[in-house]
Amino acid sequence: MGSLSGGNGSLWGMGFFHSQEWNSGRRRRRRSNGGKSSNSDSVDANGGAGYRFPLKQAMTASSLALTGDTIAQLRDRWLKNKDNLPDPSHPKDMIGALLSEHDWLRSIRMASYGFLLYGPGTYAWYSYLDRCMPKQSVENVMMKVLLNQIVLGPSVIAVIFAWNNLWLGKLSELPNKYQKDALPTLLFGFRFWIPVSILNFWAIPLQTRVAFMSMASIFWNFCLSATMSK
Repeated sequence: MGSLSGGNGSLWGMGFFHSQEWNSGRRRRRRSNGGKSSNSDSVDANGGAGYRFPLKQAMTASSLALTGDTIAQLRDRWLKNKDNLPDPSHPKDMIGALLSEHDWLRSIRMASYGFLLYGPGTYAWYSYLDRCMPKQSVENVMMKVLLNQIVLGPSVIAVIFAWNNLWLGKLSELPNKYQKDALPTLLFGFRFWIPVSILNFWAIPLQTRVAFMSMASIFWNFCLSATMSK
């Protein structure tokens, strides 16, 4: 991130937001504490000292990634084998048939990605944006949405492609994967994620944003699967 930041650690031109809005918030907190800096100020001033792994957000992202992958696999098998499945009047037999060919390694791969990378990473990103732009204004929301699309979106796609190829032992094929699928996936995602991001930054509290975006990813998997299969 060093190449993306200015001398004070702010992202591109976000030093203005950091110096004006965030510092004014610190002054208000100091006045309310009789001129003393709060513990949160000392943590921020030390650049994140005392960081704790966001276990709740990581577990939420992991469980929803697992759910999304399971639903996607069941949907694909249903479409491919619906004529050969047991009678719907016997749901247990049908569910058993659908789960009999379930790719559990793929599910673990997605769940571990959510726990280790997506959950902690996006929580840190949303926390950083809120520190830089704490005021809930239209301008700040639009800036957050823009940064989400040009920073977080490409980063998520790059990481998930690399994570998937690493598990499959196909890192040598990663450049071709990026060249073939990364840009179309990103451009198609703009139509879905821009409205979702606006809602996320405008109405969803910070503590639940990872869960909200992870839930949105379940629907995104359906949209992406339907589009790519045409």
